Amino acid sequence: MDTYIVQMIVLAALVILFMGIRIVRPTHRGLVERLGRYHHFAEPGFHWIIPVIDRMFTENITEQMVDAMPQEIITFDNLNASVDAQVYFKVKPDEESVKNSLYNVNSVQYQIVNLARTTLRNIIGTLTLKSANSERGKINDELHKILIKETAKWGIEIVRTELKQIDPPKDVQETMNKVVKAENEKISAIDYATAAETVADGKKRAEIKQAEGIKQARILQAEGEAEAIRLVNEAANKYFIGNAQILRKLQAVENALEDNTKIVVPSNTELVNVIGEMAGVLPLKDGRKHEGAAAS
Repeated sequence: MDTYIVQMIVLAALVILFMGIRIVRPTHRGLVERLGRYHHFAEPGFHWIIPVIDRMFTENITEQMVDAMPQEIITFDNLNASVDAQVYFKVKPDEESVKNSLYNVNSVQYQIVNLARTTLRNIIGTLTLKSANSERGKINDELHKILIKETAKWGIEIVRTELKQIDPPKDVQETMNKVVKAENEKISAIDYATAAETVADGKKRAEIKQAEGIKQARILQAEGEAEAIRLVNEAANKYFIGNAQILRKLQAVENALEDNTKIVVPSNTELVNVIGEMAGVLPLKDGRKHEGAAAS
């Protein structure tokens, strides 16, 4: 009987021993409460607590993400935009921060979601839909700054915030798509017209250059022909003008004497001199003296 009691005591002790074993992973930190009051901080590793009397609460200290969930927000220009954002945070690993994350806020993730949604409504409500879409970086920075300020006593670090979407109403989105399409078509038409104008201008310049080339070639050709004529005239005047005149005169005499035609010419003409020179006869000085000499 005594042995049985001893065995039961040993068994109960072993059960209590195993029931009090706690292992804290490197990604977590723990808090131990005894009879409902904070007792000590649990680092990663092996821990033993008194069953029933002690309780251990662990907190994940790795980076976590919560989705603020899509919500309808009225923008400054009275449009209902569907907005969604994500918040990345982590619990600081020191003892005070872990205590604050458990004792200063009921549920870190739930509180962050609601705080982010409220902050987004306040920020985007002061912006138009167009400015909200074009200033996403500014909205992220403002949301991040406000969350850091509001969660300063929660023992957490807001790593970053990301605005996932700002979608306008369906009819507004269709209108915006039409505007964007029209703008793109306008830009395309302008680019096409500019390209066509560039091609036409290039063709025009090419034709002008070609015409100028033809004109210049003709001018050079005419100048060349004029220069050639001038050189021929200079050569003719310098070397052939006397002989050409004599030759012309001889041709006239030859034609006249073909049929024994009698020709009376003044004695002082060069043609008589020419004929005389050719025939070896001197021209007559006076017609009367010539007749007297013949009679005697």
